[in-house]
Amino acid sequence: MCLGAALGQSAPAAAAPANVQLAAGGPSAQSNEPVSYASVTQLNGLLAQLEATSKNTQADLPKLRIDRWKTSAASKKETLAKIDSIQRDLQGTLPDVISQLRASPEDLPATFKLYRNLDALCDVVGSVAEDTGAFGSKDELQTLANDLNGFDSTRKQMAQRMEGLASAKEAEIVRLRTDLKTAQAAIPAAPPKKVVVDDNAPAKKPPVKKKPAAKPTTPAATTPKPSAGQTQTPQTPPAQAPAKPQ
Repeated sequence: MCLGAALGQSAPAAAAPANVQLAAGGPSAQSNEPVSYASVTQLNGLLAQLEATSKNTQADLPKLRIDRWKTSAASKKETLAKIDSIQRDLQGTLPDVISQLRASPEDLPATFKLYRNLDALCDVVGSVAEDTGAFGSKDELQTLANDLNGFDSTRKQMAQRMEGLASAKEAEIVRLRTDLKTAQAAIPAAPPKKVVVDDNAPAKKPPVKKKPAAKPTTPAATTPKPSAGQTQTPQTPPAQAPAKPQ
């Protein structure tokens, strides 16, 4: 439990957080678009409040006189381990998460990361406050109760901011889907191609392939070769018969 201070009176309540108001058609929560002035102002206020609480807590924890507590050594050792864990978070982890969120003010993962860190801080600081209420002085308990309420106030405001950012992003997605459907509907559809078939047209005969004509072959003139020891005599054409007188 985050507000587990064992005092008869509660610590002063923190100021009520301002709600994140982003209209669906207003500035987008996307990282590549400008963030609204109201959103940045709200975040800067939350982070400044958180840094002040962290600074106070780091100064208040060493003031606890745990060595004077009337409890067992094991119980004291456990409380000291919790304090060491809180100090490591406040000096190392928390500043890194705050820097990431300042770089991307409306980034939901970074916002949730800070919320989860605050939730864990509230549990551990609340446990130390309960130990202090059981074994420490009232002044020590009151100091830790104020620190605890500071963390819890910021945690609740971060939860409201996450809810607002998630609603804005969801509205943006719905708007973009609607714009996409409108743009798709405005694109004219291409008319289908028409194919005209003439039933009265005569069917085309398939072309007849012509065979190539065979080339005529002429026998080559051969001259008998003379036998051995004989000479070849030239052949003379036969003499024509004289024409008969008329």
